[in-house]
Amino acid sequence: MPPREGIYGLIAEFNTPSELVHATQQAREAGYRRMECYTPYPVEEAAEALHFHKNRVPLVCLLGGIMGVTTAFLMETWINVWGYPLNIAGRPLFSWPAFIIPAYEWTILFAGLSAAFGMISLNGLPQLYHPVFNAPNFRNGATTDKFFLCLEATDPKFSLTETRAFLEQFPTVSVVEVDH
Repeated sequence: MPPREGIYGLIAEFNTPSELVHATQQAREAGYRRMECYTPYPVEEAAEALHFHKNRVPLVCLLGGIMGVTTAFLMETWINVWGYPLNIAGRPLFSWPAFIIPAYEWTILFAGLSAAFGMISLNGLPQLYHPVFNAPNFRNGATTDKFFLCLEATDPKFSLTETRAFLEQFPTVSVVEVDH
């Protein structure tokens, strides 16, 4: 069923992390896949209940490190062999052991920058607006003492009435529609 125009999803407010985790597990078992948990502090059980295991930051970091070592070796090779060759004590122009320390430093630099900017990019940041900001109690509760589960309207199983009935079976404080 396509999502209704203007509806982002339904958000349920919980008082404890265990209630949130239980509701998330039940939603996953019921077939919902497009959902998100919002908590004032990290709740590892919620991430496990969401089956949140895809993480591409290590791959981005590895690619950045490979790019760093390649850039360093190519730059040093070009400088020492073609750009500014110096014959010092008859040593060869391409003396790769001398390139190891700078290449290592460039590897660390590129990997670290790739990890930082990759994480920011893959997290979709900076995101100055999100539809859940329109939910009552979200601004104050999500950063202090409340736990939220949002079932998104883009989920194939989402139906406004059925999803509302599903969320109301849990001991929640409230279930609210979230508009775009």
